[in-house]
Amino acid sequence: MSTNSEREEVLSQAQAAKAVAPVFAQLATPKKNEILRRAAENLVAHSADILAANQQDIEAGRAAGMTEALVDRLALDSDRIEGIAGGLRQVAGLKDPVGEILQGHTMDNGIQMKQVRVPLGVMGMVYEARPNVTVDAFGLALKSGNVALLRGSKSARSSNAKLVEILQDTLEEFGLSREGVQLLPCQTHESVQDLITARGLVDVVIPRGSARLIDAVVKGATVPAIETGTGNCHFYIDASADVDKAIAMVINGKTRRVSVCNSTECVLLDAALSDDDKLRIIEALQDRGVTIHGIVSELEAFGVKGAVEATEEDWSEEFLSMDICAKVVEGVDGAIAHIAKYTTGHTEGIAAQDAGVLLKFANEVDAAAVMLNASTAFTDGEVYGMGAEIGISTQKLHARGPMALPELTSTKWILEGTGQTRP
Repeated sequence: MSTNSEREEVLSQAQAAKAVAPVFAQLATPKKNEILRRAAENLVAHSADILAANQQDIEAGRAAGMTEALVDRLALDSDRIEGIAGGLRQVAGLKDPVGEILQGHTMDNGIQMKQVRVPLGVMGMVYEARPNVTVDAFGLALKSGNVALLRGSKSARSSNAKLVEILQDTLEEFGLSREGVQLLPCQTHESVQDLITARGLVDVVIPRGSARLIDAVVKGATVPAIETGTGNCHFYIDASADVDKAIAMVINGKTRRVSVCNSTECVLLDAALSDDDKLRIIEALQDRGVTIHGIVSELEAFGVKGAVEATEEDWSEEFLSMDICAKVVEGVDGAIAHIAKYTTGHTEGIAAQDAGVLLKFANEVDAAAVMLNASTAFTDGEVYGMGAEIGISTQKLHARGPMALPELTSTKWILEGTGQTRP
């Protein structure tokens, strides 16, 4: 249970955020872009300080038994800091959604009406060992006219504190309140509950991390929540596929970076593929150090060696490691049925040359992103041209897929008359 002092601190920070939100909502686009570019410069200029703080977190994490997959999520280096700064620069170059008129017309009585994009207000973020999320959330919140309350994990406390200090210093350079971005206490898990129940102070909360974290936030929040999802991503290889290209895509999806939510976690093999092609696909993964999980007798039937019997958890959850499930399915219908049972609604991919198979997969698979002859690794807001993303939404209301600037706004209707009254 959170202490009274911790709860008071969270609520005090939320009240401060609510107080300054109107100022940030009215910032002009050129000023927002200038702040973002300066923040990028300041992050790079203070790389040594950031890396020193990050090293403290890494050492503490390893001492506490943190897995290497989580260490990879936590770790920063000069290239990653430059990438984080680059994300801010990219956001600065994107169209500002605030004030965009989505639709409008003049009523028969002469009243002019329009629907306009407006900021959400105070945006709470709950996330795990990903320091880059700290900066991404700040950048997207600022450009969309919001203020950010950030509840990162204890494992990234030093990294996040240094990053937020630099971002707050940048706001002060431009005469703005440091409360435009704040890092909440993370001593206890209950501080998450303090944030997500601060109804009236926090306008929206966005969880980003493990399935357990997301589920806890969505179920416990009294503040409106936008659900970002875990990525139990599948890749189906049809009998019509170019097998060499399919191998390249599944290897890229699995091994490019195993700790991210768009990593391929299950490869589905069409039963109509030759045994030689099935074996070639599996061995290509094994040659790169990937452990195969599946129905061992099914895999051994076409020559696979060294496979591990898959558990129900293997089929249904992310590995986030150099592991992958493999299963033989009866064509595209079998693949769609398997995906429907185990998908988390994030990203599902297919390799095929049969146009009918591709169309069926695209139409019938229910996910935020469907990759046709492309790696699952492409589900990324920056790759989509959105700049840094706040997360991949797997829900179906408000936002779905990579969440960037437009998804961090709401709308309001403005009606302008000349004194009309309703009969």
